[in-house]
Amino acid sequence: MTPSPQRKILDPAAIARQAAALRAAGRTIVHCHGCFDIVHPGHIRYLQFARQLADVLVVSLTGDDRIQKGPDRPYIPQELRAENLAVLEFVDYVVIDPHPTACELLEALRPDVYVKGREYAGSSDPRFEREREIVERHGGRVIFHSGDVVFSSTGLLRSLARDQQLDEHRLRALCNRHGIDTASTRGALDAFTDLRVVVIGDLIRERYVICDAVGTADDGPALSLRRLGEQSYWCAAGATALQLAALGARPTLISVVGSDPESRTLEAQFAERGVSSVLLPERPDIASRSTFVADDTRLFKLSDSPAHPLDSSAERRVAAALRSRLAGAGLVIWCDHGYGAVTPGLVRSLRDHLPAENGPKVVGAAVGPQADLLGLAGADALVVSERQARETAHDMGSGLPAVAWKLLHTLGTGALLISLRKRGLMSFRPGVTSDPAAADRLRSDFIPSLAVFHIDPLGSDETILATAALTLATGGSLPLAGYLAACGEAIAVSRAGGRHVQAAELADWLGQRPELRPESRFQPDSATPADLARIAPPLPMPS
Repeated sequence: MTPSPQRKILDPAAIARQAAALRAAGRTIVHCHGCFDIVHPGHIRYLQFARQLADVLVVSLTGDDRIQKGPDRPYIPQELRAENLAVLEFVDYVVIDPHPTACELLEALRPDVYVKGREYAGSSDPRFEREREIVERHGGRVIFHSGDVVFSSTGLLRSLARDQQLDEHRLRALCNRHGIDTASTRGALDAFTDLRVVVIGDLIRERYVICDAVGTADDGPALSLRRLGEQSYWCAAGATALQLAALGARPTLISVVGSDPESRTLEAQFAERGVSSVLLPERPDIASRSTFVADDTRLFKLSDSPAHPLDSSAERRVAAALRSRLAGAGLVIWCDHGYGAVTPGLVRSLRDHLPAENGPKVVGAAVGPQADLLGLAGADALVVSERQARETAHDMGSGLPAVAWKLLHTLGTGALLISLRKRGLMSFRPGVTSDPAAADRLRSDFIPSLAVFHIDPLGSDETILATAALTLATGGSLPLAGYLAACGEAIAVSRAGGRHVQAAELADWLGQRPELRPESRFQPDSATPADLARIAPPLPMPS
């Protein structure tokens, strides 16, 4: 029987012990380090070259959390990348390095030879200079491979279409790494039931104006539309509260409305849908905006109401209403869409009245160019779009991990969940370390979009916010919160009209997810023939 390549894959502590034993036996060690997202011919030549330089070849690969090549990288999860290297006959050991550089591993391995690509020969990168110093201090030497066959994993990935089976492997690796399974997701949904939540923020009526595009206007280069009808939905804080109720929580909505007759009926309307509310008449009218739609395409969005920030007297009244509803609440959600219901003074008021320990979890969201994400500093978690994150950090060019690092440190928040829209979600949290030099490390997870169809984004932001916030407030991890939010979003965007995702609906969806089932058709390579026969039995032969 062929030995399993898994025997070659060791953790950092085990490889350090093995290296010490090899040195004691007089064996020499050569070390290669990289991402190895897709093992291509350039990698093969590089590793074969290295294998000739010593008795034992150790290959380390950068862990998923430390790769900063884009939101959907690595393309291959670390477990599969390690297996891809371990099956190579000339590779003796593989280790997944949890650090951003190979420095810690080099200190432990003390290789005789450290091989890098030729692009590093003239490099002054301080990270590589540190690696070189460690190798040479322990008596080793750094050698550069000629790189006569040049490939790029990034370039190859750009030419590949999305692979559904690989997406499932990535999701399975994410779930395995963080203990996300059928039991944990079911337990999270059960914990949502009857959790008391206070939602405070802008209440906005979204009007969908359904049109027929009839051509261009006679008097200029403008699109000509014929109005067919109109549908209205709640968004922002109102939609978030309704989504919380649909998931089984007990939300209280605090917002500002107008003094018109319609505004006075809203508390009763929300109560009919399971949301208690305190709606104070502090605006001229209900905030509203219109989206014009033709042939299922959103043409443009029109804001019908200006921002109307609370004055000091109104702020005190809203703060009093907020404080009166905090007793017994396990979660507070801020929804700042830039229409004036969320102010810095209101945020400070909540912060000053929350207990230092055992208080409710505070989660915030800022949406739109007038929203103030910086004003939500100090929240336990923030849910934002990539554009909002980049605009707040004033950084449109850096990698997303760098942007997330800036925001986490600037805002003093413990977690970020960033929506990449149709690409998926990415979560960031500070790494847990006792090393002061490593205090800036991030833990991150990318969840590809689970939606098969993207029909209408209306309500998807609120679904992500409500689902993630409930998960965090009930003790769930950030990876679990991101995964459940991605599932909720996939349901929300697959239909028109912003219908809220029901708890039973989400539970049914999770019950069909292959990465949560131990008996998925997409089995790892270690599945036995008996496993495959049980899961995918052969078709009966025709008689």
